[in-house]
Amino acid sequence: MTGGYTRDELLAAHDRLVDNDADDGLRTDGGAVEDETSPVVVKIGGARAVNPESALGDVAHLTANGQDVVVVHGGSTAVDDTLEALGEEPEYVESTSGVVGRFTDERAMEVFEMVMPGKLNTDLTADLQAEGVRAVGLSGVDGALLTGPRKSAVRVVEDGKRKIRRGDHSGKIEEVNASLLETLLDEGYTPVVTVPMLADDGTPVNADADRAAAAIAGALGGELVVLTDVPGILSDPDDEATLIERVGSPEELATAKDAAEGFMTKKVMAATEALEGGAASVVVADANNRDPITAARNGHGTRFTPGSVGVST
Repeated sequence: MTGGYTRDELLAAHDRLVDNDADDGLRTDGGAVEDETSPVVVKIGGARAVNPESALGDVAHLTANGQDVVVVHGGSTAVDDTLEALGEEPEYVESTSGVVGRFTDERAMEVFEMVMPGKLNTDLTADLQAEGVRAVGLSGVDGALLTGPRKSAVRVVEDGKRKIRRGDHSGKIEEVNASLLETLLDEGYTPVVTVPMLADDGTPVNADADRAAAAIAGALGGELVVLTDVPGILSDPDDEATLIERVGSPEELATAKDAAEGFMTKKVMAATEALEGGAASVVVADANNRDPITAARNGHGTRFTPGSVGVST
């Protein structure tokens, strides 16, 4: 899809590329990538240590070479900062399965809507436009892009006891309007997606951005690249030399689940859901690498293949 780019935009994208040693399969003349049919879904994390600049330049290079890309972003740190600035305390809870996530009450949901689709999505879309990318910002509410049931309550563990918390404004993504994304991609645009999602009662509610990216990658049959602030899944979280490079069987998936701690558990969960939903592959990798998307597709990070969830290819 290079017809929508001017020569100056292509050159600007190429000037920002710092090639990795490995062959990335891309053409430096701006030509189309051969044998590339499925999109790359890139999840850019919202952690404070994640600098999206390298990823944005890499998106520009990929799209200039004809690769379809969908960007999905988080922003929990910015939401927490805004809540605190307003005198509110961000609240996180542990589910009965041991996963830590945000408890989104009515006030937190108001802030969430302001920060995620309001400021962060607008800023990221503008930054991509400055890179020469024809970016279009979307929330899960737009065009009913991300839909599913709203949770009436959540089961949590507090002080070692299981409890039911009501008043949570969150939901579970069950449907992706893939035709909306495909229409934009076919016209040469790069969707930039964020939550909230649209609940089945017509209400915008919170949803996990990693799992949103997983749902999109599954619906499009694409590659999922999850960019975060660590090199991938580590057997020892304090030792980067213990990186788990490949997860290709159910046994290796069990090992990765055991190794994941804190918010990394959601990334393993997202990888599983993406592959079960039809994604071609998933890589969890460092957002702060040079050309982090290209690096992840060429061996950096932890790669999950369909065999890890028992899907043969």
